Amino acid sequence: MKTIERALAFVGLLSLTALFIYALQDAPTDENFEKKLINDYNVYALQIPESLNFAGEPLPLTDPDIHERIDRELLVNTYWQSNGLLMFKRAKKYFPIIEPILKKNGVPDDFKYLAVIESGLTNAVSSANATGVWQIMKATAKENGLEVNDNVDERYNLEKSTEVACKYLLNSKEKLGSWTLAAAAYNAGDTGISRRLEEQEVSNYYDLLLGEETGRYVFRIVALKEILTHPDRYGFNFREKDLYNNIPTFKVEVDSSVSDFTKFAKDFGINYKILKIHNPWLRDRFLANKSGKKYMIEIPEKGYYNSVH
Repeated sequence: MKTIERALAFVGLLSLTALFIYALQDAPTDENFEKKLINDYNVYALQIPESLNFAGEPLPLTDPDIHERIDRELLVNTYWQSNGLLMFKRAKKYFPIIEPILKKNGVPDDFKYLAVIESGLTNAVSSANATGVWQIMKATAKENGLEVNDNVDERYNLEKSTEVACKYLLNSKEKLGSWTLAAAAYNAGDTGISRRLEEQEVSNYYDLLLGEETGRYVFRIVALKEILTHPDRYGFNFREKDLYNNIPTFKVEVDSSVSDFTKFAKDFGINYKILKIHNPWLRDRFLANKSGKKYMIEIPEKGYYNSVH
C-alpha cells in the first residue's frame, strides 16, 4: 500500500512539475506573444497615423491627450465590425449624392463623414426629434426653407437636407473661423462653442475642455474618415458587389393633391412601400397640397423591382 502511495505521490509531483514548466513556457514573453499574434485570433492595438486632418486642418497628434482620444475612436469604430461594414455599404449608396452638393456649396468633402456619425447614413430620429441623415431640428429646417408638416417632411429628402446642412456649416465657419470648430458647432451650436472658447481663453477645438459628446465629436468624424478611406489598414474586407447601390430613378412632377399614394404608385408599376423608400419625405398616404406647390416624386426605373399589376 505504501509503495502504491509513494508511486502516486511521485506521479503527482511529476504532473505538478510538468504544469509548472508548461506555465513558464506559456508566460507572456515577447517571443511567444509575437507567435500568438501570428497564429491566434487577437485584438490588436492600432498604429496611429503620423498625421491626420479634418478639412485640411491638422490634429496636434504630439499632444498626448489628442493621441489618446483619436486612438479611442479608431479602436471603437474598428472593432465594431458589423457597424463598420454597414458604413462602407451605405457610403457607396449615399456619398455620390452628398459629395457634389458639398462641392457646389464650397463645403469640404470631409463633412460627409459628419453625416456618418450623425445618423449612420439612415433617416434616424433622435430623442430630441432631430431628423434625417443630417439630424436637422424642426425649427432649423423651417428657418432654412424646408417644409415640415404631417404630409411632407423635407428633412427626409437627402438632397434638400444636405443643402441646409451646407448653409448651416458655412455660417458656422464664418462665425467661428475654422472648419473644425464649425463641425463641433454642428453638435453644440455656434453659441455654445463661442461661449466655451471665450470662457477658456483658447481659439481652437483641440484646446477646449468640452462635455463627453462634443468632446468626442470631431475625433469620431476623423476616425470614420480614416477607416472608410483605408479599409484594408483596419481589417475590413469586402468586394464591390457587397456594397449598396442607388437604384436609378426618374422624377415625376406633382402640382396638385394626391388622394391615395397606393394607387399613385401602382400607376407606375410599383407598390406603396417602394414609393416610400424612394420618397421618405412623403409622410402620409395622401398629399393635400392646397397651395398647388410643385413636388418632384422619384420613381425607380423599370426592371429593379417586381412590377405591380
